Amino acid sequence: MPSGGHARSGPPPAEGSARSDARGYKLTALPAEGYRGAVPEWPIEPKPTKVERLYWERAWRTPQAFVWARQEWAWLVPDVARWVRLSVRCDDPEANAALLARLPSIEDKVGMTAAGLARMGAKIAVDELADKAAAREPAEPTVKAPRRLRAAGDAK
Repeated sequence: MPSGGHARSGPPPAEGSARSDARGYKLTALPAEGYRGAVPEWPIEPKPTKVERLYWERAWRTPQAFVWARQEWAWLVPDVARWVRLSVRCDDPEANAALLARLPSIEDKVGMTAAGLARMGAKIAVDELADKAAAREPAEPTVKAPRRLRAAGDAK
């Protein structure tokens, strides 16, 4: 059977590769702290349960929500609601295998996986300053050697 023939055949574009650079492929960096815009109304029927509403509110505080809000024309908002509804059902310990098997593909579609987010043309920005500050801070306070020796009676 011949390879290819569909949108996801072959390796995905990789930011920084020579081929992607030649094509001008760049991912939009989304702020890691998440989206702070308005949370849209639940777009599908039936109305959400209390748990679905909670998941919906949380989903709209993720960095991916920047893409969802920008691309309403792509029908992502209803897909996000379906992902929320499915996630709630999959969190039930009695969830069946069919539900659990469906979750990864819809997570990918709404950008909740790295590959899905890259297909949407985005990535989550890394806060390099916070990472550097965390690396500089010692995990435990250090005690100077002469002080330890004094406490043990070995130094004056």
